[in-house]
Amino acid sequence: MDISEVRVLAAGTALPGPPIDNAALARRFGMDGAWEQWIAAFVGTDSRHLAVDLDTGEVRSSLSELGALAAERALRGAALRPADIDVLVLGTSTPEMLMPATVNVVADRLGINDVPTYQLQSGCAGAVQALDVARGMLANGARNALVIGGEVCAKHFDLSVDLKDLSPAELVNVVLFGDGAGAAVLTADPVEGVPAVRRVLNRLTGQGREPGQSVQWFGLADRASAAAAVKEDYKAIEESVPLMAAEIVKELLADTGWDATDVDYLLPPQLSGRMTARIVEELGLAAAEEVSCVRETANTGNALPFFQFERALAEMTTGDRALCVAVESSKWIKAGIALECV
Repeated sequence: MDISEVRVLAAGTALPGPPIDNAALARRFGMDGAWEQWIAAFVGTDSRHLAVDLDTGEVRSSLSELGALAAERALRGAALRPADIDVLVLGTSTPEMLMPATVNVVADRLGINDVPTYQLQSGCAGAVQALDVARGMLANGARNALVIGGEVCAKHFDLSVDLKDLSPAELVNVVLFGDGAGAAVLTADPVEGVPAVRRVLNRLTGQGREPGQSVQWFGLADRASAAAAVKEDYKAIEESVPLMAAEIVKELLADTGWDATDVDYLLPPQLSGRMTARIVEELGLAAAEEVSCVRETANTGNALPFFQFERALAEMTTGDRALCVAVESSKWIKAGIALECV
């Protein structure tokens, strides 16, 4: 089949627990009002959902639970059953464990069996990478694919830590990220009135560059390591992501033959509310409607494109075009998708 005729039937999402606003986060960690104001001004995120209960420390949602819930919602939106799925792909940077792969735990929860399953470990480009793998499988004979992306960072929350002792590279992670999962159903069937995937961009560009973010895995031998479990070079990300986003848009437009004025919906990178606003301004797609959710959900990594898809799919009509842009900053991957409602 023509790979540009793969269609997105539906998307579904899932968030753990109630929203936690900046004031609640500041109170929990014993920080003053100035810290709350710093979050609003520097990060630009109003709330997030966390899989850990900040009062008790209990982890109340797993990635497989959230992934399965998002998948069930996407399947309902597509009017399909788990038995209709021919391939399952998951993109995440925070799998539940090294083995079994989280994608297979999700499959078990959904009742999906006897199909190929793939798990891709990546930062914010993982959702696009997973969609690309699924698209390739559909081009090779599969009929319906279920693609999931999500993150649960609860295991990296140390509720006993004094935030005043953290370096800026560690502190930013407390306020920047949230947990969640999203899913989309892709099909090779020529369904009318839903978006077709016209182009997928997925390219590593980090040769010789220091990571913008790192997430450690500790085992029994090194769990007492003094290394920070999670840290990021926010300044490098702030400098690089807008430029990379502009390059992604330029390439997607060139590959599709679209003009900037042809884009009806823009799904920009969702690093933070402040960064997203800056990126949108610099991309210059003034005619496009911005589809963003990061101020309410915080940065949920590989779940975020699916939250954007869910909103965009509800609005797109025949002839509408959309660009989704994602940048993976741990090793600088450019990713993007061009959609056209046909």
